[in-house]
Amino acid sequence: MNLSVLELFTIGIGPSSSHTVGPMRAARRFVDRLTEAGALSRTARVEAHLYGSLALTGKGHGTDRAILFGLESETPEGIDLDSMAARLEAVRSRKRLRLAGTHEIDFEEKTGLQFHRTESLPAHPNGLRFQAFDASGAELLTRTYYSIGGGFVVNEGAAQRDELSADRRKLPYPFRSGDDVLSMARESGFSVSEMTLRNEAAWRPEPETRAALLRVSQAMQDCVERGCHGRGVLPGGLKVPRRAPGLFRELTAHPEAALQDPLIALDWVSLWAMAVNEENAAGGRVVTAPTNGAAGILPAVLHFLIRVHRLSDEDRIVRFLLTAGAIGILYKLNASISGAEVGCQGEVGVACSMAAAALCETLGGTVPQVENAAEIGMEHNLGLTCDPVGGLVQVPCIERNAMGAVKAINAARLALRGDGTHRVSLDRVIATMRQTGADMSTKYKETSRGGLAVNVTEC
Repeated sequence: MNLSVLELFTIGIGPSSSHTVGPMRAARRFVDRLTEAGALSRTARVEAHLYGSLALTGKGHGTDRAILFGLESETPEGIDLDSMAARLEAVRSRKRLRLAGTHEIDFEEKTGLQFHRTESLPAHPNGLRFQAFDASGAELLTRTYYSIGGGFVVNEGAAQRDELSADRRKLPYPFRSGDDVLSMARESGFSVSEMTLRNEAAWRPEPETRAALLRVSQAMQDCVERGCHGRGVLPGGLKVPRRAPGLFRELTAHPEAALQDPLIALDWVSLWAMAVNEENAAGGRVVTAPTNGAAGILPAVLHFLIRVHRLSDEDRIVRFLLTAGAIGILYKLNASISGAEVGCQGEVGVACSMAAAALCETLGGTVPQVENAAEIGMEHNLGLTCDPVGGLVQVPCIERNAMGAVKAINAARLALRGDGTHRVSLDRVIATMRQTGADMSTKYKETSRGGLAVNVTEC
């Protein structure tokens, strides 16, 4: 089983990769199967059933609208953000849905989209089941999917086998652990980014990989820009005001403050992270990195590299994302990036680890130092819970991205001050994260049934 870094970095919509992006892709996949079976034209009714974390926090995470658009064959990458509100209102007022964008059926949302808040499917907390029926009520097709984090979707069989994909292509550096990375680097003399770039050649020519990663970088920078100039309050019952625009105005109005306060750079890092996650919370376009809930960390640290260290050449940006992607793949293969499965340590913790490693390499770190930076980034996020207030990706998620970005920078700096030797290996911390997630109470794993979610008033 192999993964490309471009599977971790996808451009989609907020507020959640597992609850919005994944369900949209699953709904579209179901309609595709219906079309392939020659049953689309005979379909008179569809039902979507949500289980576990998807049912408990789906409304706040936009799962309902994501499924409706997915059934109309929209994608997170291609949907027109400006038309979403009007289209959603039209579906709900007319009670009509256009399956695959062409076949119109009656759709009563109360019965067609059911949230089973007390039930879970066996393979993963984020379970979805779709059913299609003809005019007589006879079942045409049923499919079960799992949204396993980062926008990844697997069918029931793959989930039971714990498989991400059936990709078996041969890679020149098929590392599956931190120890593999270290040993292959010693043998080849290559950096983490160089080995990863050569692996990516199994999917596409190098120029295409570089161009795609530069598009990812541009999308990250565009998201920061939009977030710095947003207005108003975020959607949902919490009525959280956007803070990034005010912070941006304050920092740009007093540039001389940096001469007196050496930590002003960290205020900028917090701004960049919060700008992205406010855009995410508003349902805007973000880069899943490796999830939407943690989408602000990598852009903030990348901005730190470009704006503070003034290292903005394209090769360095590509190396940054390749290194981050390599570390993210290790977590995806050996643990989880799903808050519903392992808590926020699998989202903010993984993003922090990825960003720390990426910054370390692009600032000249050796492969052992990069592995150390990734380990530090996760070690101090172990046990981080996912307890979104009101089921919204706002509190504590937005500030948590700011804290994760600052922690990633500190982790990289600590690693660069050492020689790469350390007591706890990256592999051990990944294994510990997975075990901690398994031991964590379900109420702290994206269910909004514990922690801040029950101790903070929603108004």
